Amino acid sequence: MARVVYCEYLKKEAEGLDFQLYPGELGEKIFSSISKEAWAEWQKKQTMLINEKRLNMMDANARIFLEEQMEAFLFQGKDVDIEGFTPPEEK
Repeated sequence: MARVVYCEYLKKEAEGLDFQLYPGELGEKIFSSISKEAWAEWQKKQTMLINEKRLNMMDANARIFLEEQMEAFLFQGKDVDIEGFTPPEEK
């Protein structure tokens, strides 16, 4: 049976992650209160951010920046600002 969590991002109950995908306290918070759907949304944004800003994940500052963006996106309802990216208009 799927694990259900109250997703802080979607503001509703949804299928939770199968295991903790991020280390530490933040990882525990994500595991207990972020759904698979919200995590998948973040993964897309993260990929765009890494590509757009040409982040080197070996660089500690790049990892800190990404973590701040992830926390703001998942828990504070802030969208990721990706230069040159215009979301497709809804029809």
